[in-house]
Amino acid sequence: MLYLWIVIVSLLVLNLCHWIYQWRNPKCNGKLLPGSMGFPIIGETFEFMKPHDVLQFPSFVKKRVISGLGLHNIPYINIITHFALSTFGGQTYNRHGPVFRTSLFGSKVIISMDNELNMEIAKTNRTIGVPKSITRLFGDNNLFVQSIESHKHVRSLTFQLLGPQGLKLRVIEDIDLLARKHMEEGARNGFLNVKEAASKILIECLAKKVMGDMDPETAKELAICWRKFPSGWFRFPFKIPGMGVYDMMKARKRMMNLLKEVVLKKRASGEEFGEFFKIIFGENERGKEKMSVENAINYIYTFFLIANETTPRILAATVKLISEKPRVMQELQREHARIVGDRSEKDAALTWEDYKSMTFTHMLHHVLTYPSSSHKHGVLFQVINESLRITTTVPVVLRKPDHDIQVGDYTIPAGWTFMGYPNVHFNPEKYEDPFVFNPWRWKGKDLSALVSKNYVPFGAGPRLCVGAYFAKLLMAIFIHNLCRYRWSMKVETTVTRSYMLMFPQGCDVQFSEDTKVD
Repeated sequence: MLYLWIVIVSLLVLNLCHWIYQWRNPKCNGKLLPGSMGFPIIGETFEFMKPHDVLQFPSFVKKRVISGLGLHNIPYINIITHFALSTFGGQTYNRHGPVFRTSLFGSKVIISMDNELNMEIAKTNRTIGVPKSITRLFGDNNLFVQSIESHKHVRSLTFQLLGPQGLKLRVIEDIDLLARKHMEEGARNGFLNVKEAASKILIECLAKKVMGDMDPETAKELAICWRKFPSGWFRFPFKIPGMGVYDMMKARKRMMNLLKEVVLKKRASGEEFGEFFKIIFGENERGKEKMSVENAINYIYTFFLIANETTPRILAATVKLISEKPRVMQELQREHARIVGDRSEKDAALTWEDYKSMTFTHMLHHVLTYPSSSHKHGVLFQVINESLRITTTVPVVLRKPDHDIQVGDYTIPAGWTFMGYPNVHFNPEKYEDPFVFNPWRWKGKDLSALVSKNYVPFGAGPRLCVGAYFAKLLMAIFIHNLCRYRWSMKVETTVTRSYMLMFPQGCDVQFSEDTKVD
């Protein structure tokens, strides 16, 4: 009997050792990029998710990039030594180089800090690259991560609502009214939580445009479900009782049922839908490609989640950057005063023409909005552009190649998740003093050649963020209305990243007693 147990234990140990060996040495048709796979299943997730300063790349990446051996002759890998040293604070590490392999969230991952490789992958690969433990949060049948054609179709539908023309006709007035409401409430209270206020504006605006009017009880229950989504859900995206993701998955299921009930009830009674469902069902009635109610609701949930977890946080970080630069704040207030002064009525709603005139806040892409416009600039960004550039210290190119990709002597295996960081945002050859928040660097520039190559906060290629125009509109209107008041942010307010932007000390602005500027 003892002998039998010894054999069983020995076989188990051998199998375990074999499994660990296979984990650390994954199979590949060619030569794998250098790197480490970490511990089985969890990989190097915990080190990857360590909080870091928002204006720096994570130490996880720093330690693995500088002075990588054997990578200098690979096509695409053109990181210049002095660029790398300036980007990573002059520290030298003898590790993997600018492209390396790892394991995160239970998936095999390639991380790239090389801009040319990132752009090549972004343009030639259409399949979104997100670890399975995270895609599960969005639902298995979600169009966001499904087939290329399904994603292309739903992008086209969404762009009708959230593209420049849709924003002009359907959205700008609602965002302005909501922003004013929250600013007035904050001024009365003496403070305003920027992220929370922006989140409320986003959800209230999109919910109305997507779903139409809802009865108060349903709207209240949906709001309760949203509060079940913990801010740190991304840190450990495994469904284990007691973890934030477990509660999030339960809330997601309830939200799906509530949204479906609203849609089916409206269809049965003939009640009016929101703009997005009008677009979908109008298309179905014309006999074009159909989208099921379940797929539409799942996509809407995903879009809401991603928008709500990104735009309010970026906006709060932008407000923090502005608060540290009195000259920037003064310029924004002058711009606000000019826009208000040009109106016949000071309290009139913000118009599309007002929005286009925010040259310091930002200027929209005239070529896309007005193809016949005489403006030749691609995009003129100042405050928002600079904020997006300097705070995007997170992968923006997420792909899953469907075939092996040769990179010099190395191979990126099919099926691995590719994460491309926007290292170019901190290249001193492209941006002077790249770690300094300087909106004036964008003044008067023709950025048509930079949008896809040297400036990629919204990604690139066919998976370019469909909500980019909406995000910039929300940020611009929020900042414009904030500058109606005298405000400040506490010095101890800090912004960190644990993949998502985090605010350990909160992100409140304080309003002065003589708060109204105009």
